[in-house]
Amino acid sequence: MKISKRNIFFLLGIVGLIVLLIGAFTFYRWRTSDRVADARLEKEQLLVENLNKNGLAIDDVHILLAAFKQEKELELYARKKADEVYTLIASYTICAVPGNLGPKRQSGDKQMPEGFYRIDRFNPKSRFHLSLGINYPNESDKIKSQAEDLGGDIFIHGSCYTIGCLPMTDDKIKEIYLYAVFARDNGQSNIPVYIFPFRMTDDNLQTHVSLYADNPALTGFWENLKIGYDKFVSEKRALNVSVNELGDYVF
Repeated sequence: MKISKRNIFFLLGIVGLIVLLIGAFTFYRWRTSDRVADARLEKEQLLVENLNKNGLAIDDVHILLAAFKQEKELELYARKKADEVYTLIASYTICAVPGNLGPKRQSGDKQMPEGFYRIDRFNPKSRFHLSLGINYPNESDKIKSQAEDLGGDIFIHGSCYTIGCLPMTDDKIKEIYLYAVFARDNGQSNIPVYIFPFRMTDDNLQTHVSLYADNPALTGFWENLKIGYDKFVSEKRALNVSVNELGDYVF
């Protein structure tokens, strides 16, 4: 059966409308739910005041997250959309850190990842209140792991329970989630998340290299992370990260 051009354009229009509706539904879902509405009611004014105090605005902000496992700290940096340099505007306590220092390499190891990641999904109806997904495993993880199953579903979430994620309590995840919503609303599709084993000063790294001298693969991995750590600490800009054939990060 021959289809006329008019019918083809009509069908394309219908397909386009469906795509728009799906996109609108997805947008609506991650930024609006009862929990997100409650978070806005409780926390939005506090966040607006904090942004204003730092010369920022709710409709002109992008963010970056940096976590330090040993110190159990999550830092939230922000900048104007047109700027490149980030400013630290909030710091949160990670409620619990599972496993040991070192990266996550397989499913079930109860490790929190270490490396350079990004937020890859919003979950406004998480069983841990609200949650932000991290793109673990990334390309480095896939190359460096020898496991058949690397695991996944790593989140920054509410509650204080974890077997590999970053639990922030239900109270604090409201703030972190809303900052991420503001950034996404402002067009930030790539929200960086840098996860370090500890604050990687020269002295701190040397101490840990000595403590883990019998594990050169781990200390070598940390020395690679420190290159990115130093660059971010000195410049306060989002890192341009790639991965080489060995799984090492290149900046």
